[in-house]
Amino acid sequence: MTFENEGGGVAAAAARPQSLMFSFLGIYVLGRGVAVYSGSIIDVFARLGVSEEAVRSTLARMTKRNLLTRHRRGRKAYFGLTPHATQVLEDGRRRVHDTGAANRDWDGTWTAVAFSLPNDQGRTRHDLRSRLTWAGFAPLQGGLWIAPGTKDVTQALATLDLGDAVTVLQSKPMGPTDSADLVRRAFDIDAVAARYQAFLEQWDGGWPQAAGADNLARQILLHTDWLQVIRRDPHLPAEHLPEEWPAIRAEQVFRLLDRKVAPGAARLAADLLDEIEL
Repeated sequence: MTFENEGGGVAAAAARPQSLMFSFLGIYVLGRGVAVYSGSIIDVFARLGVSEEAVRSTLARMTKRNLLTRHRRGRKAYFGLTPHATQVLEDGRRRVHDTGAANRDWDGTWTAVAFSLPNDQGRTRHDLRSRLTWAGFAPLQGGLWIAPGTKDVTQALATLDLGDAVTVLQSKPMGPTDSADLVRRAFDIDAVAARYQAFLEQWDGGWPQAAGADNLARQILLHTDWLQVIRRDPHLPAEHLPEEWPAIRAEQVFRLLDRKVAPGAARLAADLLDEIEL
């Protein structure tokens, strides 16, 4: 499972209710053992410029995809997380709060995933590539993908039923190949940097006009934009990245704005959200 937003910027994020929904759920539902009334979710998303119809459609689609569970209390419908959604959101939480934008602790190893699938398994190949990209891998050549450090891809690959079609190894490069070669050949560093620069253009210096004056809306938009950037960052070793890597400044901006907005956003959410315990 991956997030849908492939673009950057508040305007692009606001046009994708599911990306915003993941941010909302990650902040206000994950780890709390609650389900939230659909009407209060609609109230929150109205502050983001998302229509009631779009919210209801997103909730229905995410329920069908085993991301949300529906709970009836009288005439009200409440939505909580499935184990699958919890797994996805926990991964996002780790990327936002734990991993950091700079990989200064790399141990010199690489995880390699090699696969070979017949032509009639195009959908499986697409899903495999999407999950590897989400996990920080990039194609080195043909069916060989690599990522820095030790990556446990067991859960990501489990539901694809690949059998012997995939091989996962941990390795180190040997001459004439070195890690700098692998970074250059497999990863588009310029594209990663450009996404961080776009985030800075949007958020550095304060709140963009599109974010409005509502702390709750600002928080959800900020988290959505940030997650769209870091989820596509393979977290390459800092020693093999250019000086003045923009991820450092971008992360500082995100954390500063998040600290500013969080208290007011939490107060608004407490007033708006109708919840039940699960």
